[in-house]
Amino acid sequence: MIIVNVKDNESVDRALKRFKKKFERTGVLKELRARTFFEKPSVSKRKQKDRAKYKQSLFAKENY
Repeated sequence: MIIVNVKDNESVDRALKRFKKKFERTGVLKELRARTFFEKPSVSKRKQKDRAKYKQSLFAKENY
């Protein structure tokens, strides 16, 4: 459960923004979207490898 303490003289918008940030960090929505349909383990591993290759290529481009 996410708890956000509202400080004195703090606007509700500010507290809501902190709540959204905490909620996003938990990864609940990401996991929910991943669970909406079954994905074979081989497919998920392939996607993970593709993401790693992409990140490596970005890192290689930065170091030129």
